[in-house]
Amino acid sequence: MLIINGVDDAFSRAGQELGVSDWRKVEQADINTFADVTDDHQWIHVDVDQAKASPFGGTIAHGFYTLSMIPTLHASIFTVEGITHGLNYGLDRVRFPAPTPVGSSIRARVVLSKIDEIPGGAQVMFTTTVESDASEKPVCVAEFLVRFYGPRAESSVK
Repeated sequence: MLIINGVDDAFSRAGQELGVSDWRKVEQADINTFADVTDDHQWIHVDVDQAKASPFGGTIAHGFYTLSMIPTLHASIFTVEGITHGLNYGLDRVRFPAPTPVGSSIRARVVLSKIDEIPGGAQVMFTTTVESDASEKPVCVAEFLVRFYGPRAESSVK
């Protein structure tokens, strides 16, 4: 497990791949729960029998399910210490180049692609590529923004 120790350490890692997560199995029960929570019961996600006749040969995860797994996948790669708090700031770009079949496993490859100083801390962009054992193409590529708040050894932003 990689430890990012504070804002200064995050700056030192700009442009670096932080690692690759553990594999996580995509289960139909999780997809059904996600469908219930989001009220998105499109048959391609929840109707196993009907989905068998689809071009995918079975149910596929919602794109937003795959996207929502990013924080969990990140947590198996790195942790951040030495900050007062971190906040999800949003996303700059998200794409779903391939579907995520139910029953497949996914993992994330994370690059700390950009970091900018902000008052009280830093805004970090993690470019996260979610891979599937069922596809050569990634199933999600996202530029995920997080703000880390905490002291810096030398700060130019007030």
